[in-house]
Amino acid sequence: MERLIDLSEREILALAIFSEEEDSKIYRGFAEGLREQYPASAKVFDEMADEEVRHRTMLFDLYRSKFGDFLPLIRRQDVKGFIKRKPLWLTRPLGLDEVRKYAETMELEWAKFYYKAAQSARDSSIRELLDRLADAEDEHESLAHNLGKTILTKTVRAREDATSRRLFVLQYVQPGLAGLMDGSVSTLAPLFAAAFATHNTWQTFLVGIAASVGAGISMAFAEALSDDGSLTGRGAPVLRGVVCGAMTTAGGLGHTLPYLIPDFFVATVISICVVAAELAIISFIRHRFMDTPFLAAAFQVVVGGVLVFIAGIAIGSS
Repeated sequence: MERLIDLSEREILALAIFSEEEDSKIYRGFAEGLREQYPASAKVFDEMADEEVRHRTMLFDLYRSKFGDFLPLIRRQDVKGFIKRKPLWLTRPLGLDEVRKYAETMELEWAKFYYKAAQSARDSSIRELLDRLADAEDEHESLAHNLGKTILTKTVRAREDATSRRLFVLQYVQPGLAGLMDGSVSTLAPLFAAAFATHNTWQTFLVGIAASVGAGISMAFAEALSDDGSLTGRGAPVLRGVVCGAMTTAGGLGHTLPYLIPDFFVATVISICVVAAELAIISFIRHRFMDTPFLAAAFQVVVGGVLVFIAGIAIGSS
C-alpha cells in the first residue's frame, strides 16, 4: 500500500479516474435505493452522479493526452489515508440522514485528496485540473443545497421526512416496542411466582433468565414470520425479528438482574422499581411514536403490568 505523496502523476490521475467512476456508481446506488420512498432526494443524487461522470471524463481526457490509453488499476484501497467505507449503498432500505452524512464525507475526503494531489503535481495542466476538481468537490455541498432548493421544496422535504419517520416506526419502533412490552410484562408472573414460592434469589434469577430468553426467541420468530415486509413496508423480516427478540429479552432481564443480590427483600424492592421504570419507558415510547396520549398509554400499560404482577405473587404465595 502506497502513500499519496509517493504516487506519480500518472498514478494520481488513474486513482482519480477510478474513484470518480466509483463515486458516480455510489450516488446512482443511493438514487435507486431512495427512488421508491424519496423520489425527490433520488433526483438530487442522480444529478450528483452525473457530475461525477463529468469529472471522470475530464480526468480521462487529460490522462489520455498525457499518457495514452492504458490505464493502470489503482484504487483508493491501494493508497494509505483513505477512509474505509462500509457499502452503505448496498443496504436496503436506505435512511435519508445516513445517506446525506455519507455523501458529505465522500465530498470532504475528495476535496482534500485533490488539493494535496495538486500540490505534488509538477505538470501545470494536471495541477490546474486537480485544483479545479478540488474546488468542484468543495462546491458539491452547495450543488446539493441548490438542487435541494429546486427539487426538495419545503413541501416535498416535509413529505419525505414524514415517510422516513413512518418507516422508522414500522421497521424499528413497532417490533422493538412489542418486544419490550412482552418481555417486561409476560415475564413478571413466572419471575415473582418463583420469588415468592422459593424466597431464593438465585433460583428466582434462573427462572427469570429462562423466561426472558425463551420469550425473546419466541417473539423473534413470531415477528420474523408475521410478514415479509414487501407490502407493509415493515422492512426485512430478519431485522425485525432480531429487534423484537432482543428487546423482549432486555425487557425481561431488567427486573431479573436484581435477583443476583443475595438479600431477597432488597432484590425484590429493586426489581419492583425496575418494573415501574420499564412501564414508564414503554408509556413514553407509545406516546412519542404512536401518538397515544401519555396518560392513556400509561394507564393501559400499568393496568396490564399490575395484573400480571399480582397474578405472579398470588400464584407464588399459594
